Amino acid sequence: MTEYSRLAKGFFTSTGAAQVIKLPFQPDAVEMWNYSSYGTPAQHGVPYAYWDVNMGQGFAVEQVFNATPVLTTDTVTTNGISTFAAGQLLQYGAQLQIASITKANPAVVTTGSAHGLKSGDVVILSGLYQSSTTGMQQIAGMPFTVTVTGATTFTIPWNTNQSNYTALSGSPTGAFMRKVLYPYLYFPGTSVISAITTGTTTTVTTTAAHNFVVGQEVAFRIPTIWGTYQLNSLPNSVVPGSPIYGYVVSVTDYHTVVVNINSTAFTAYNSNQVFASFSGEFFPQIVAVGDVNTGGVQISANSPLYPSPYLVPIGTTQVSTINGPAILGSYVNNTSQGFVIGAGAGTNDASSVLVGANGNVIYWRAFLHDMSVPF
Repeated sequence: MTEYSRLAKGFFTSTGAAQVIKLPFQPDAVEMWNYSSYGTPAQHGVPYAYWDVNMGQGFAVEQVFNATPVLTTDTVTTNGISTFAAGQLLQYGAQLQIASITKANPAVVTTGSAHGLKSGDVVILSGLYQSSTTGMQQIAGMPFTVTVTGATTFTIPWNTNQSNYTALSGSPTGAFMRKVLYPYLYFPGTSVISAITTGTTTTVTTTAAHNFVVGQEVAFRIPTIWGTYQLNSLPNSVVPGSPIYGYVVSVTDYHTVVVNINSTAFTAYNSNQVFASFSGEFFPQIVAVGDVNTGGVQISANSPLYPSPYLVPIGTTQVSTINGPAILGSYVNNTSQGFVIGAGAGTNDASSVLVGANGNVIYWRAFLHDMSVPF
């Protein structure tokens, strides 16, 4: 039966790390060929592997070259091939103990064991009490894009070197970090503001990648205690009930944008919130509004007929979504699914790497079958 079966194929150049493949479906079978390993047979090379959903997540069977080199077979039981699906709500990784957070700009977070993060990942911190009345609970619950500095350390884009913050130390009970597995379910999304520089234009720094582009129409939601509340889209003293919006005139980097609003006379931004204020606190935000932003790609003479919307979470690399052509608008639904080829080793050959070595060219094919009949 093929009425509802789905097939997809592609290729990539391996970095030696797990490779995420986004698809418009979750496959129930995946196979891969390492073109480089076929061309240059060498011990530990994995030229072919296969995964079926009935094996379990993270498993695979593989062919692997021995020392001769001659092909033999092996199995992968950890970090093999697995599928994923981001839901409509944020999903999180396992809790990891926070050992300490420094008073610094940017703040340095140390975890009790290896965090396994890479720069650009997004995390949520919680339970940031040094005592019952001191700590950094003011920033608990904010999404932070991390910059990895070591196996157990990373920085977050927030200035904790201020009077109302107390450094965390000694692995406080209940202080945890969790990775946000799919942080950009919608983009540009809603971004928490970490800093604002006022002037003839307004520079805004966010705690996680904003995904804004030049020309983006934006609005602000800033509680009075954070300062610079005059940026808020309402009220409009000139035309009551008509929101005041701004436009992004330049993108400095993935967490900094410049907006065309003249804020010279506005109140200074205040990220030095008191510890006692975190209860019931609302975070300051910048959000996308309007009709023509990143919610789609213009079709022009040199573009594909049905261009898929893309986002740019870190740096300048465009990341395609699984969406088809989208109506231009403020947000794109970026709920994603697909499969992952991991860097797991074989059960017998612990030096083999399923996803191949850096520079290897990998071809893959994914299936979603109409029926799966166990016996």
